[in-house]
Amino acid sequence: MVYRAIGLMSGSSLDGLDIVFAEILENGGKWSYELVHADCVPYSSEWVDQLKNATSLSALDYQLLHTAYGHYIGARVNEFIEKYQLQFKVAVIASHGHTTFHIPSKKMTAQLGDGAAIAATTQLPVVTDLRAMDIAFGGQGAPIVPIGEQLFFSNYQYFLNIGGIANISISNEGYKAFDICAANRVLNMLAQEAGQDFDRDGALARSGQINQSLLNELNGLAYYTHPIPKSLANSFGTDIVYPIIKKYGLSTEDALHTYVAHIVRQIKNAIMPHRVSTDGEEQLLVTGGGALNGYLIERLQEALGSIKVVIPDEQLVQYKEALIMALIGVLRWREEYNVLSSVTGAARNSVGGAMWMGQEE
Repeated sequence: MVYRAIGLMSGSSLDGLDIVFAEILENGGKWSYELVHADCVPYSSEWVDQLKNATSLSALDYQLLHTAYGHYIGARVNEFIEKYQLQFKVAVIASHGHTTFHIPSKKMTAQLGDGAAIAATTQLPVVTDLRAMDIAFGGQGAPIVPIGEQLFFSNYQYFLNIGGIANISISNEGYKAFDICAANRVLNMLAQEAGQDFDRDGALARSGQINQSLLNELNGLAYYTHPIPKSLANSFGTDIVYPIIKKYGLSTEDALHTYVAHIVRQIKNAIMPHRVSTDGEEQLLVTGGGALNGYLIERLQEALGSIKVVIPDEQLVQYKEALIMALIGVLRWREEYNVLSSVTGAARNSVGGAMWMGQEE
């Protein structure tokens, strides 16, 4: 069976809305995909500000933003469909939304982007609120991409996504996955102080020097001692990590250099306890914007030794999560499990996502 689906992803790095159109094939329980079209729609400065500051809004203003952002998403999807002439070809849209509040300890998570607004604007079936069911079952609601890694990329042992937050999936000894540390969200905030949107290829970080006192304080943060499963909210990077860095008064280059060292250390700490082989055959698939940071990847390969760091083609680097959102939407359409409790710590696997039927019968 072939499913034609659109997947949407807005990450914590706030670089834009990722949109993919994929043909997803299920044949005898085996899944494969063709990523047919993919775009990233950059956010205007106004949208960046609104999404960044959403958690400080009143309840009414937050709900108004939720609705407005849903209509914004729907309009961007319509433009994408028009651009690639996908009229009457899309079976379902799956939208991750933009995470604002994420408090698993209180069984609550929230993503902006009203599904009803997306469905009404596109007049297509839409799946949203992908994490809510897992949270209700006592899970972390994150990460949710391991279902796609399991079904699409079973030849890898480790999956690292370096976005606003770095997260890891480990297929050894059964599936484990968790958020590691704040990543691009902090790196980008530091680069912006030097007038750059991001540290291209890690050039600024490469030219800096390490500050051992800062590195020690960062590595000593309590989150890193918590058992898995565990997950992070965007505020970990913006409200905890970034102020720690700033109090040291470092140059941008030294701050970036030290924070890259911190990211690499935490990734290594996350992987090494779960190794089952040291014969050099294990592979780590790295995606997300951080995969294009040449300096970070060089340091990571040095730290991991015989584990081969694999950077796929740039399309998969950027759009893997949006692709997996499309798969999650297809699984929801089929009423099959699309969030793994072994990863999130929930009471059981769940069929996550609210369905909004935007098309006419």
